[in-house]
Amino acid sequence: IKFVPENWTKTYYEWMRNIQDWCISRQIWWGHRIPAWYDDQGKFYVGRTEAEARAKHKLAASVALKQDEDVLDTWFSSALWPFSTLGWPEQTQALKTFYPTNVLVTGFDIIFFWVARMVMMGMKFMDDVPFKEVYIHGLVRDAHGQKMSKSKGNVLDPIDLIDGIDLESLVKKRTSGLMQPQMAKKIEQATRKEFPNGIPAYGTDALRFTFAILATQGRDITFDLGRIDGYRNFCNKLWNAARYVLMNTENQDTGLSGKVELSAADRWIISRLQEVAIEAETGFGEYRFDLAAQAIYSFIWDEYCSWYLELSKVVLTDPHSSPEQLRGTRQTLVQVLETLLRMLHPIMPFITEEIWQRIAPLAGKQGATIMRQPYPKSQKEKIDASATDEMRWLMAVITGVRNIRGEMDISPGKPLPLLFQDGSDSDKAHLETNRPYLVTLAKAESISWLAKGKEAPESATALVGNMKVLVPLGSLINKQAELERLGKEMEKLDKELAKAKAKLANADFVARAPKNVVEQENQRVQQFETALVNLRAQRTKVEALPG
Repeated sequence: IKFVPENWTKTYYEWMRNIQDWCISRQIWWGHRIPAWYDDQGKFYVGRTEAEARAKHKLAASVALKQDEDVLDTWFSSALWPFSTLGWPEQTQALKTFYPTNVLVTGFDIIFFWVARMVMMGMKFMDDVPFKEVYIHGLVRDAHGQKMSKSKGNVLDPIDLIDGIDLESLVKKRTSGLMQPQMAKKIEQATRKEFPNGIPAYGTDALRFTFAILATQGRDITFDLGRIDGYRNFCNKLWNAARYVLMNTENQDTGLSGKVELSAADRWIISRLQEVAIEAETGFGEYRFDLAAQAIYSFIWDEYCSWYLELSKVVLTDPHSSPEQLRGTRQTLVQVLETLLRMLHPIMPFITEEIWQRIAPLAGKQGATIMRQPYPKSQKEKIDASATDEMRWLMAVITGVRNIRGEMDISPGKPLPLLFQDGSDSDKAHLETNRPYLVTLAKAESISWLAKGKEAPESATALVGNMKVLVPLGSLINKQAELERLGKEMEKLDKELAKAKAKLANADFVARAPKNVVEQENQRVQQFETALVNLRAQRTKVEALPG
């Protein structure tokens, strides 16, 4: 048996080498009653039922029997789980097929109480270990790092996270059946403070993804609702991406037959998909569910949605796009999405199944369910370094122009003249190929290449390698109005900075305030100072403008 992470093997052997007698009874009201009956002299009789015990020992009906009031330790019962669920003691087909299993997933706190005991029972009754690998995940703690327990009243029921629960129902749930009833008032107060509006419905997929991406191979997982809220947004992102793809591909030619022409953007996203498939496969193979989930998440959010879908709009809306180009982009949209759904399915089964049912036929896939589809394998021959270089160039240019807009407070919709200078032949080739993307996504009014050494007008500059991307500023802003605006912002920041510095200069404040509050004030000072440096640099640029 192999433990993952391997260091838990030591914990397992520490228990086994120092094993103690195991009392298998418990004096609690739930569980399996011990199948033993006692007569008036204290002699016991064992059977599956009282009738079986009487028959086995030929006891007359007049002999009074009383069943043992204790129950079997739940770990004793669950130690039989790997084979008792498969029809044992009968030699069923399920038992022959599925015992031993491949992997057990569990927490480190029950390595002895469950893992070791399943091994004992498996060796005893089946002459074989019950599983080949044991994946040990961290212990899920609450947002404050406390272990969840009913006595503390800080347990989060997964069903409540999936379906949602109102405050009163949550309070009732957390304060009923307590082993320490005197804690009820304190638990109620804490619950009302932490969940004043109850818990909203996040859905199963968002919850599953949250746990996958938190599943580092550490001892603890600190869980708070902020994380699951973010991954519910990811579900919405995927859903909206699928709507866009369906809107542009259903009842359209998706290149299942006929010639297709793939753009550099198509080849780039297909290439990146192969690299992500390698990351996901490696993550799952090494039980690094966090790395697999993060790779898929980043690709879908930051590349497929944020860039490729936007790039595809340029081709699909351009009246000059050829039928081959349209087919190529539609084909890429559906095939990449269909592959991503299969890649994501083990973590988010419901939304992926729902979307796949409509996407699969468009991608030429057949089958009743995504569950029966093969998991994606990387096709390394589709990794395209040249397309990747070209798209990185394009994204760097667009990002540079967008940053200039933000820094100079220029409206996102205002068309800008773009000047390029000092680039290589490769830069010039990329520019010619990608003009339509720059016009649409960088909102370029005009695009010109300045000869080497030619003096450029006063401009804001973004660097892409050795190439300059210049945005002439003269006609874009009202110089006086912009200087006034910058002056007001700097004045406001100067006042805030002075206040924060005064606080930190006050010895009483520093001595009495909590450490985290003082740290926050230090961070504010740094933020104000950085913002002022940026604003002064911006003011210098504006002052240099003519007029």
